Order: sequence, then C-alpha cells, then structure tokens
Amino acid sequence: MDSQDLDALAEKAADLILESRKLVVFTGAGISTESGIPDFRSPGGIWDRFDPDDFTIDKFLNNPESRRKQWHILKEGLLTDKALPNPAHDAIAELYRLDKLDCVITQNIDNLHQKAGVPGDRVFELHGNMQWAICLECGRRYPLDEIKPRLDRGEEIPDCEECRGMLKPDIVMFGEQLPVKVLEEASRRAMASDLCIVIGSTLVVYPAALMPIYAVESGAKLVIVNLSSTPMDHQAAVLIRAKAGEAMSKIAQKVKEKVGR
Repeated sequence: MDSQDLDALAEKAADLILESRKLVVFTGAGISTESGIPDFRSPGGIWDRFDPDDFTIDKFLNNPESRRKQWHILKEGLLTDKALPNPAHDAIAELYRLDKLDCVITQNIDNLHQKAGVPGDRVFELHGNMQWAICLECGRRYPLDEIKPRLDRGEEIPDCEECRGMLKPDIVMFGEQLPVKVLEEASRRAMASDLCIVIGSTLVVYPAALMPIYAVESGAKLVIVNLSSTPMDHQAAVLIRAKAGEAMSKIAQKVKEKVGR
C-alpha cells in the first residue's frame, strides 16, 4: 500500500476512534504472524505440517496414543511462550492506555495482548489460551512454564500433580464448544460497541466471526486491517490492506497526536 494512502486511511480510522465511546478490537491470526507465530490455514501454516484430525477433543479424551501425539505436536509447534508482542499489539495496548479501548476479542491463543499491556479482564479469548493447561478432573490450572519443562524432560502425557487427572491445554479443540461465559460476554460487548476494528482476521471461522457482525448489526462502524479480503469488506467505513503492525502503529500515533499525548 502506498504510504500516502495508508496515512490518509489511518487518519480516518483515528478520527473514528476519537469519536467512539465503546471501541472493540477483534483480532485473528494475522496479527500474531508478525510475532513469528505460524498461521493455521495459510500455505506453510500449521495445517500444512500437521493433520487437523489430530486436534479433535474426542481423540484427545479417548485415545492415549492420540493424546501423546497431540502433546508432542503442541510441544514442537504451538507452545509460544517465547513469542513477544509486535507493534500491532503495542498499538492496541496504547489505545487502552489512552482510555480509547473497551476490550479486545481475539481468536488467538498466544497471550500477546496481555503481554503488551491490555489487562486480562479486557481480553476475551474465544479459543482459549495456550499459556495454560487445565485438569479435567479437579479443575486446577497450570501455567505453561510449569508444564513445558516436564515435556522437555521426556514426559509424553503430563497429568495433574494434585489428583493425577488428565491435563488438557486450555485451548478449544475441534469438536469442542467455545467457553460459554467468554462467548456471552464478548457477544454482549460487541453488540454494545459503536466501533469495531478487525485486525488480521479473514472472518471465516465461526462462531468467532459473528462478533464483528453483531457489532455492525447493532449500529457500530467497522474498520478492517487485513492483507486479504474478508466477507465484510463492503461494510467497512475504513478498509486497510497493510500489515497489522504498520497500520496500527500509524493509527495509534495519530490518535495520540490528536489527544495531545
């Protein structure tokens, strides 16, 4: 995208943010690829390297060999505790510090919004958080940095140290329902918003992709920052075809300038 075009579009987006009283940011995998986290569906992504059928909840619960394979795949490919926020995450956190952000609704499981500085109670993770594992028997949650050393030492299927129950990565697997309370609150906030900014999502994965739809149907304006097209492009007040970090940094900077910070 031409820098002048991006500058003009960022200016429009910044004006919408300043006019907004309830800004909801919706993020997908495209924001985190700039932090080195591989996308799932793009060429060369996770599903080019692994079989999605190995990530079903049914296989995880009922087949020890599949469970062992899933933990190995997660250890090798998806344990992203060392990934750092990129300029797009930082820009969203800056909007929070400027008191211009109601919440983030994300499809991502990487914890990067929290690392960037958005409080955990303002981040609604529709697909869970890879930084945690949960015991399916007693409900105890373990941070990733307690589980990964066990995997590195050769423990193939970690269990709960409290009750020896089955541990599961605290993410939503295929065939598993989204967390009900998170989905309900995210939906409520989307419907109450007056501006929704979509960043790095193709808006084809449901029910997550319903969030921007709820926002627009409730009267919110829409900004889309994504390199490829989405089904909602025609509804966007501002459509930016650029990398998330580049676009959001420019938008956040313009907001800061306009509020004199």
